[in-house]
Amino acid sequence: MLHNLGSINLDHFYRVSHLVTPGETISSHDYRVGLGGKGANQSLAMARAGGELCHWGRLNHQDAWARDALAEAGVDVSGVVLVDEPSGHAIIQVDDHGENAIILFPGANHGFETDELADRFAATGSDDWLLLQNECNALADAITLAAERGLAIAFNPAPMTEAVPALPLERCRLLFVNRTEAAQLTGQDPSVSAEALLDALATRLPDCETVLTLGGEGAWYQHAGQRLHQPALPVVPVDTTAAGDTFIGYYMAALQAGLPVAECLKRGATAAALGVQRQGAGESIPLLDEVEHALATGLTQR
Repeated sequence: MLHNLGSINLDHFYRVSHLVTPGETISSHDYRVGLGGKGANQSLAMARAGGELCHWGRLNHQDAWARDALAEAGVDVSGVVLVDEPSGHAIIQVDDHGENAIILFPGANHGFETDELADRFAATGSDDWLLLQNECNALADAITLAAERGLAIAFNPAPMTEAVPALPLERCRLLFVNRTEAAQLTGQDPSVSAEALLDALATRLPDCETVLTLGGEGAWYQHAGQRLHQPALPVVPVDTTAAGDTFIGYYMAALQAGLPVAECLKRGATAAALGVQRQGAGESIPLLDEVEHALATGLTQR
């Protein structure tokens, strides 16, 4: 079983001609509210990929529909609690080229307490996984408690903050990072080559499996001197929101199914390529049969 200690947000999407600049006021030509948060997105993706997982999250009572949406996708939501605090939410601009800019309010996602987490981990097994992102609090406690219970830990340090390098990252088994996150973790310039970033990550966390996602440059896996590259798939993006989360969810489901790393990379990349051709976050994540069809036919362009 995988346990995802993850954010659940209400996403407010504004479609704009270009991302707003300081001092500028622009009009949006579309507005929607949807289920989001990196944690929820990754849970949705993993469930749609056929994975087995339980989401640990916090929502305001009036937003129980978001919990129900996760349940309908096949996520075990017994670990989602309804609280009096406001739910986390995000203000998302998406421009006509598919790029986005996001303002995040953590809300209830930052209400986890150490005693509560200890109770949750007491019910886990040593063969379980813990999946983390950087939109919830108490990450150091979660990593320590999970490691003490023998859980394998996968961490996606997004959004990246100054606090992340101080976390006990050496206790993680698997790290998902993009170019900016890898550079900040290792002190590199973000413009250096993928190989330089991978070298620096291997020095920083020699025992950790690493997946480096690079958008149009594809994705890399490395561990113990082994490196694998998954090329990017040729698509025209409409909205890149949740692309990384889609990749991670499909990767983790494939890993849970015992597939080799190369297949995990391919499934993650294919699902993300399908997702970026749709608007939205959770609603953009493809279903398993869509990904299976694209893998069988080689067709990812909609």
